[in-house]
Amino acid sequence: MAELVSHLPSSSHRARSLNPVPWLLSAPGAVFFLALLGMPLIMTLILSFNSFDYSVGIVSSFGLENYIEVLQDSYFHEIFLRTYGISIAVVVLCILIGVPEAYILSRMRSPWRSLFLVITLAPLLISVVVRTLGWVLLIGGNGLLGKFLEGSGIAESSAGNLMYTHTGVILALVHVLVPLMVISVWAALQKLDPAVEHAGLSLGASHATVFRRVVIPQVLPGILSGSLIVFALSASAFATPAIIGGRRLKVAATAAYDEYLSTMNWPLGAAIAIVLLVANVVVVMSYNRMMERRFRRTLG
Repeated sequence: MAELVSHLPSSSHRARSLNPVPWLLSAPGAVFFLALLGMPLIMTLILSFNSFDYSVGIVSSFGLENYIEVLQDSYFHEIFLRTYGISIAVVVLCILIGVPEAYILSRMRSPWRSLFLVITLAPLLISVVVRTLGWVLLIGGNGLLGKFLEGSGIAESSAGNLMYTHTGVILALVHVLVPLMVISVWAALQKLDPAVEHAGLSLGASHATVFRRVVIPQVLPGILSGSLIVFALSASAFATPAIIGGRRLKVAATAAYDEYLSTMNWPLGAAIAIVLLVANVVVVMSYNRMMERRFRRTLG
């Protein structure tokens, strides 16, 4: 009898694991996902193995010429290094701006907290193109920032123009993506017990020490998840680098776009897109695995 009772939980667990209802409920979403995302990716992958002839066009074949060109050509090396260099800079700035901003917002009292949270997240309601065009008006040659630097004598007119520079692209991307970092850190801060901070202050620690040694370690998962989101979106961003960087400052997404619409070399553009996708997945998965291993070692 005891043996029969001991087997009951495992059998009930097996019955729950074989329950088809969750699979049936998730099937429509899975089919929708595969139809709208999976099929275009598969078609892009197939296209990347074709070849291109300027006199004929796309030639149906199977080869690795496009991937060899992307991986061996120094021109594409420079583009991918620029892409990930800009992405890392955007992540660092989003952390430096978004973490203190989320912390300050979480310590505000109502109704100011709700008001400033809406102000912080309001840019997400505006198109990325509109926000980027606003930066063009601000940092362009005749923009407000350029005129201010020129009028104050800090820089000449040409130096105040941040268009087609790494700095301009990074600033615009940070403005676009910092609300996502604030959301991630905000969600982690909601689980933080304020009594822990009060305990640190009562033991003689300063506010800066409590923030560095008590708050940051507890909201680190939110910072890491926000970093992954910001990195993935900035590495694959198109609109902001295309408008601010132009043809003078190409990134991987704009390079793929140019191959599609300028040179009409669709297979090479598809190969650039696939390489960018694979590189992003490898970086994100490696970063996530490294952080999980570190948390496991720290927490035991």
